Amino acid sequence: MQVDPQPVDPAQYVEQRRSQATGELASFWEKLGKAYEKKLWHNITILLEDFASKPANAEYLIGLYDNFVHPIQDKLNPLKLVKFTTQVGRQYDDPSSILSFYQTVHSRLADPNPSQDPEPSTGMPRPRPAPPAAEAYALSLSAIAYAQLLNHALDESKKSLEQCEEVLAQVDDVEPAVNAGLYGVSADYYKVKADYVAYYKASLLYLACINLDEQTKEDLVSRAHDLSIAALLGETIYNFGELLQHPLLNVLEDSPHKWLKDMLFVFNAGDIGQYEVLSQRLPEEPILDNDQDFLRQKICLMALIEAVFKRPRSQRNMSFQTIASETKLPMHEVEHLVMKALSLNLIKGSIDQVNSIADIHWVQPRVLDNAQTQALLDRLDQWASHVGVVGEEVASYKQPFAVSV
Repeated sequence: MQVDPQPVDPAQYVEQRRSQATGELASFWEKLGKAYEKKLWHNITILLEDFASKPANAEYLIGLYDNFVHPIQDKLNPLKLVKFTTQVGRQYDDPSSILSFYQTVHSRLADPNPSQDPEPSTGMPRPRPAPPAAEAYALSLSAIAYAQLLNHALDESKKSLEQCEEVLAQVDDVEPAVNAGLYGVSADYYKVKADYVAYYKASLLYLACINLDEQTKEDLVSRAHDLSIAALLGETIYNFGELLQHPLLNVLEDSPHKWLKDMLFVFNAGDIGQYEVLSQRLPEEPILDNDQDFLRQKICLMALIEAVFKRPRSQRNMSFQTIASETKLPMHEVEHLVMKALSLNLIKGSIDQVNSIADIHWVQPRVLDNAQTQALLDRLDQWASHVGVVGEEVASYKQPFAVSV
């Protein structure tokens, strides 16, 4: 376990740091000292939060916690405290030290689900801690789960994440940063487990909780790269709409992974011709190169979806020959492809094996690119024109009614 630092006088520590610093750093230590002198605990948490957010100050965080924050941590907002200690822990080089530090911090937090046993001194039920305590407890659990991943303790990490979810399930309004802690570490866990579908979902939830402008370019490119891989290899991911519309993908434009973004749009359009072109770059990503058979099947399924979507409902009675032409598959593989699409609920319909026809009456909703949107508008124009013609024919039908009395 992490050994508690020896008691020190926070005021002396701050004054020592101030006397050795210059410029903006000296100003921080001076403000921190004055806030401590006046016992302005809220002001202290704001100063600590701002200080820890600047990468240049990373080298001071461990000493700042040991000598200043630790002696007064019970007086600080628990959620702000855990946010600060989460950044402190990442300054340790050894994964076991990171885990030990987080566990020590966690041991001092109030449990949001206190024991049902009454207080020994009063005999009264143990009270629940203030609302921020539950979020602090959950965020601390996600930090522990992260450290357990670093120590290759996958089962323990999964348990910590499950405990975090249980705590947050009881909180009505969770701060985005706390949810980001849960979903971010969950995504890391699923990445290690190579569970592409779960990683994809957790990462999108994580992105919904953060501000992209506050992330480093390297982190964003890495996340966009990993999400692209997960989208392509996810066995049940055939709708990339949420990812294609997310501004995160823009970071790939000026990176070596731009072709992955292009590949996602190719899959979304079911464009086998463009896939053949881009597939020449698959060796750059061994994990994709090793799964070319799956990618080929997936692009064929996407081509089938696109072929069905672009046809009017009255023309979705498709022969195997037509499907083979659209998907570039030999005739003997078409029936298996249609059955696969039916099993994945990408389409709904039936197969006439005798006449080699697929009668498709529903296709999975999807996000459209500009070309697909224009095609849909053209179909709507055709439908409107057809309705207009029918209306004119009805209006011109003036045969009198025969009325019998």
